[in-house]
Amino acid sequence: MMTTETTVKTEETATVKTSREDTWTQKPGDPEIWVREIMVPHFRAPHLPHIFRARGRKPRLSEIEELSLNLSSPIPMTESRPAPQAHPDRRRALILPREHGAWGLLLVPMVTGAGIALRETTNIVPFLLLLTSALALFWLRTPVESLLGTSVMRAETKEERRTVMQVIGALAAVAALSLTALLWGGRNPALWLIGGTAAAAFLSQALLKSMSKQSPRLSREGEAERPRSKESIQNLRMLSEIIGTIGLTLSAPAAYYVMTGKLGPTAWMLWFANLLFAGDQIHYVQFRIHTARIEGLRAKLARGRGFAIGQALMTAALTIACLSRLMPAIASVAFAPLLFRGWFYFVQDPKPLVVRRLGWNELTHAVAFCVLFIGAFALAK
Repeated sequence: MMTTETTVKTEETATVKTSREDTWTQKPGDPEIWVREIMVPHFRAPHLPHIFRARGRKPRLSEIEELSLNLSSPIPMTESRPAPQAHPDRRRALILPREHGAWGLLLVPMVTGAGIALRETTNIVPFLLLLTSALALFWLRTPVESLLGTSVMRAETKEERRTVMQVIGALAAVAALSLTALLWGGRNPALWLIGGTAAAAFLSQALLKSMSKQSPRLSREGEAERPRSKESIQNLRMLSEIIGTIGLTLSAPAAYYVMTGKLGPTAWMLWFANLLFAGDQIHYVQFRIHTARIEGLRAKLARGRGFAIGQALMTAALTIACLSRLMPAIASVAFAPLLFRGWFYFVQDPKPLVVRRLGWNELTHAVAFCVLFIGAFALAK
């Protein structure tokens, strides 16, 4: 080994010369040997670091070794810091449903079914239990997806996972208690059929959504499959939303059934009417978004041919339901605002699309439908 001389200046501007073997180029296997033979001598007086001199005393050997080990440790010192607190907005996004329109698709059919059932009974306790369980189960989906990592928002830190699990436990307990009260002693057995059908619809919706997000896979020959077109992806998403709507609108016959104990033509007519209304709303919103920059009647008809056919089919279905006396003829008035705004869009002057305003308009149509439909049945009685 060659011997080198090093010159170190202290804070008092004194110059001290020391000589030592040049062992810096070695790579010792034991870090303690490296600390004691190399780092410790260079922290001794008279060239101590200012962090020790500020204390006004000579550092102990244990302090020097601790500092040296910290400097040579590969573990970052930031790990000892407390984890950052989750932002309130992020925490809400992890546990609160983000599909605000879906709340309307769940509540409007339920209120409609209960309003029609009030013609025959005033017992609203079963409806309140059903409402509580339905809201808890619908809310439960968001924190479960956040915990499993199947949605855009994922619980990443330990604190976030603990919060999400607490919400899941509370919602599951509420849903279990309310459903137990509804089904206790063999009451409301048809709820098993309605609930199973809704669960199958939601499972099918999840599968269709995953299909629309899948990237092309390699075939057996090693060639990538042809990616889906934009139109096919939009059709898959539309189909998934319609199937999900089937599950949500089943809350209408469920509400009517738990209040009256009947699951007959009136109950299924309520489901059919709410499905028509919700399906038209979903189709209209998608149509508006995809034709926001299109002007002219001919161009809109060319792009919105499917929506126009849907409007015509809905009119035909309502006519058949009224003629067959499955639904009072006056109840078709509840669909009039919906049909008018759909056909009027083809001829109205182009306007910039404001998504929030569109959402509020559709909420207004939902409330109007609910009030008009219940009022029509009250008048028909």
